[in-house]
Amino acid sequence: MTVTITTSAVLAGGLFTGQAYAAPPAPSITAQGGFVMNNGTGTTLFGKAADTRRSTGSTTKIMTAKVVLAQRGLNLDAKVTIDKAYSDYIVSKNASSARLIVGDKVTVRQLLYGLMLPSGCDAAYALADKFGTGTTRAARVKSFIGKMNTEARNLGMRNTHFDSFDGISNGSNYSTPRDLTKLASSAMKNPTFRTVVATKSTKQKVTTRTGGYRYMSWNNTNKLLSTYSGAIGVKTGSGPQAKYCLVFAATRGGKTVIGAVLASSSEANRATDVKKLLDYGFAR
Repeated sequence: MTVTITTSAVLAGGLFTGQAYAAPPAPSITAQGGFVMNNGTGTTLFGKAADTRRSTGSTTKIMTAKVVLAQRGLNLDAKVTIDKAYSDYIVSKNASSARLIVGDKVTVRQLLYGLMLPSGCDAAYALADKFGTGTTRAARVKSFIGKMNTEARNLGMRNTHFDSFDGISNGSNYSTPRDLTKLASSAMKNPTFRTVVATKSTKQKVTTRTGGYRYMSWNNTNKLLSTYSGAIGVKTGSGPQAKYCLVFAATRGGKTVIGAVLASSSEANRATDVKKLLDYGFAR
């Protein structure tokens, strides 16, 4: 007996391929917002309230680093003297810190590690003061935040605004999962940025006020680097308004998946959400 299979039957029933390559169901996440894309193609893989503006916490520091690394003639080994204003700021805001010591001379490269690993708001302040323009510290900081917003516009981040260099909002610091993913995708093109955000821990030798030296040890707040195979970055965030955020990226089999979750209800739920989204992204 001869069996004839028509093209329409194959298309309708998926006789050979329909079930074998069916896309997995989209995951359910507890975070209020999320977005995932294929970093190589820019294809959207998942979205939940992807364009809803929310507080971003320290994921803001991705833009801080990006603005620094975009400076013309940047010397990563240039030294910055740690001012008392930076430590006073940490105390006044009860902010996350790289524990920088007043009077120490720290390189720009080291400040980037202090910014992105322990999420040092003191390192963020030092970088904004160094790379802003103006005759006063306040003017330089304002100028630097202006550069952050200019870069956001240049990247097409339509639902983003920065009013601080570190994510401690002054009332109008916000972004979206889609915009933060776009930012991270661009930032990850810079080799220095990629190296920093993939670092689990580092020990840096800095020069003291008296000309001696001390070692600063920093651990990355992004535990995904140790708990998810292929994770390569990028930045955590948290706060009373932001709750728990993470901009993340991982590479497996030559495919890089990148995304963001905003306003997860706990650190544990954030980790679960991100792993679900990465698994889904790689399965797509």
